[in-house]
Amino acid sequence: MSASVDLPVIPRPVEAETLEGAPFVLAPDARVSVAGPGASEVADLLIAELASDCRRDLSVVHEPPAHGDIAIVIAPDETPEEHRAEGYSLAVTAEGVRIGAASAAGAFWGVQTLRQLVPVECASDPLTIAPVSIHDHPRFGYRGAMLDVARHFFTPDEVRRFIDAVVLLKVNHLHLHLTDDQGWRIQIESWPNLTAHGASTGSDGSAGGFYTQDEFRELVAYAAVRHVTIVPELDMPGHTNAALASYPELNASGIAPALYTGSKVGFSTLLTGDETTQRFLSDVIREVAALTPGPYLHIGGDECLSTSPEDFLRFIADAAALVAANGKIPAGWHEMGKSGDLPVGSIGQYWDFVVPRDTSADETLSFVRQGAR
Repeated sequence: MSASVDLPVIPRPVEAETLEGAPFVLAPDARVSVAGPGASEVADLLIAELASDCRRDLSVVHEPPAHGDIAIVIAPDETPEEHRAEGYSLAVTAEGVRIGAASAAGAFWGVQTLRQLVPVECASDPLTIAPVSIHDHPRFGYRGAMLDVARHFFTPDEVRRFIDAVVLLKVNHLHLHLTDDQGWRIQIESWPNLTAHGASTGSDGSAGGFYTQDEFRELVAYAAVRHVTIVPELDMPGHTNAALASYPELNASGIAPALYTGSKVGFSTLLTGDETTQRFLSDVIREVAALTPGPYLHIGGDECLSTSPEDFLRFIADAAALVAANGKIPAGWHEMGKSGDLPVGSIGQYWDFVVPRDTSADETLSFVRQGAR
């Protein structure tokens, strides 16, 4: 006998039933039985989390599960065809735990559900989990969280902690807001002063900092193992005071402004139709695209209050074309929808939820009308 139930799992699983019978007991000497491509890597992550969460030091075995083991099985027939990208099943009984999926990503999300079912106070014996049957798959392919590292810098270790937190909620994209008026946070080898000078401050007096290209690659790899795609954002042509302060030649006056630590927006802009700016854009987009195995490169486009409408349209068209030429899908905030020259497949993100503007809906819909999303 079983009953449909709302479990303490976020997001709520598609199907969940409690089962009758004794609970599963996770003994200190339990094993994780693995089968299928990628199952060992998922098991390693589960073991690390259980060691941290519950002081359980489990071992991985490549053999059928015994009583009291956790099994992770990855095979095409474990999940219906339409849910094979990230779907999973999870069964908890007195005999053991079984996670089945058609992909390593699906198995990893099943592991996150299992972690949420483990009692909060789980460091002592006995550690029990109530019997349950779950079949789950995501409604949305892109499930994102954003971290603004430009205004307030977060170290690589802090970003890794953030990734560890959001995967528990099955977030699979991390949007890193890497550049803004207050700081430039990603090393650009062809423009070294962006980080030597432009990364030295943060918002309201917070500390500066930046990621070397090696550090960024390590973050991308750390996220990828956890089935998270990093989406880098280079906010432009507005929100660029850190870049303007780093290179006088990016300014119409030839004079670099002071570094900025406030919260006002809309006062900075890159030039449009300028040879130096075009070289800057080409170099920055090329280097960041090379660091990004994921499909998206975000170019901002929001709150460009100091950019003339004509210059804004030309700038966005040029920057989006550069992103596409470097093999990435251009993404940006909804104001980019003013442009009628976005590459097919571009991504628009709607941010203006605090003070709605009369034009924001049209700008957002413009992406769809152009064959973008």
